[in-house]
Amino acid sequence: MSDDPIGRFPVPSIEDLPDDVRARILEVQERTGFVPNVFLVLAHRPDEFRAFLAYHDALMGRESGLTRAEREMIVVATSAANDCLYCVVAHGALLRIFAKDARIADQIATNYRRAPITPRQRAMLDFALRVARESHRVDDGDLEALRAHGFSDEDIWDIGAITALFALSNRMANLSAMRPNDEFYLMGRVPRGG
Repeated sequence: MSDDPIGRFPVPSIEDLPDDVRARILEVQERTGFVPNVFLVLAHRPDEFRAFLAYHDALMGRESGLTRAEREMIVVATSAANDCLYCVVAHGALLRIFAKDARIADQIATNYRRAPITPRQRAMLDFALRVARESHRVDDGDLEALRAHGFSDEDIWDIGAITALFALSNRMANLSAMRPNDEFYLMGRVPRGG
């Protein structure tokens, strides 16, 4: 475990947080065995903590034409484009777990175009990166290209919304100098507890 601070803004004590925020953090700790630093950093402002996680849960937990691994691919690829170490490392861990592939997150973060993914997933990431880097240029042709790969309009909305939410997350993680938890680096690479 690192002794480095987890960010440049104050981190509240879990005991001093509002009941609902504390309960959410303790639930995550119970499930994962540690508290991801993003929860502690965002808890600095409880109303924003609630709003961010509500939108996160609405996008990442809903029934969708995108698999859980594909959603995490979007986060990893766009977070890499935004130079967000925290999100690449944390969501890379989730991608490895959901994809059951110890290498995929590194490949997506470094160059998704060379990663062993399907043409459909490559089209999804091409679109996500277009939204991340030049959303003002998105046009009907971009949507038609996705539809040709079997994406519905709801799927396309999901791709764009996940990209947009994590653009916010990337910027806040960079602003706050949020440090990835050490635990994330091994998740999905070695057996749990190993």
